[in-house]
Amino acid sequence: EVEEIWYESVEDFQIQGWIVKPPDFDPDRQYPLMLAIHGGPHGMYNVGFNFGWQEHAANGYIVLYTNPRGSSGYGSSFGNAIKNAYPGKDYDDLMNGVDEVIARGWVDESNMFVYGCSGGGVLTSWVVGQTDRFAAASANCPVTNWLSFVGTTDGIGWYRNFENFPWDDPSEHLRRSPLMYVGNVSTPTMLMTGVNDLRTPMPQTEEYYAALKVMGVPTAMIRFNEEWHGTSSKPSNFLRTQLFLRKWFDMHSRGRPVTDAP
Repeated sequence: EVEEIWYESVEDFQIQGWIVKPPDFDPDRQYPLMLAIHGGPHGMYNVGFNFGWQEHAANGYIVLYTNPRGSSGYGSSFGNAIKNAYPGKDYDDLMNGVDEVIARGWVDESNMFVYGCSGGGVLTSWVVGQTDRFAAASANCPVTNWLSFVGTTDGIGWYRNFENFPWDDPSEHLRRSPLMYVGNVSTPTMLMTGVNDLRTPMPQTEEYYAALKVMGVPTAMIRFNEEWHGTSSKPSNFLRTQLFLRKWFDMHSRGRPVTDAP
């Protein structure tokens, strides 16, 4: 079952989202939660069927997916709300969505997980630098350092991601880079990226992985051969992505012993 929700976030923004419930859902039980974050960052989730989320739900997870500010489909003001400010208050939109589901009494708050690819990877790596409320995370094909990203991505529009060019004033590029907050991270964080990725090149993943290792944070880095931007263009890699993700989350479920890395 998929339930549509609307909830209020900071600055009176109204955010749309959906909850995918496990089979035979019991509202008197508490379930582990997966928060899925879309990319873009101007992408948009919708009501379309998603096998991956349904399969996670079939394995006992509640899956939450939302359209934080910056998403398409809600007008120009909503979509432009993250201009020169990404990541930013979209983080608040995501956390308020999690709180909305928690308020219903369905969530095991000790076992909440977060993941996303591309823009979703940006926000996942941002989330773990801001809060320790998640038991584990998977930041897939992320941007973690806006400064090194400029000039290496095939998306030249990212030169103007912030108000100033980085060579004129790099401060905003650094302030919005998840790498700058890696010292705050305690959440076990996996990274998965295609080795041929031109949009969010592999070094973005490698920088963050190396920093997590230096800081002693549990981590794993999975390189997908023959994949470009994303990790699921081939059916076999779709399954690997799905199963690596859930294995990582199952490994780091609080209250359970940690098993071997994927």
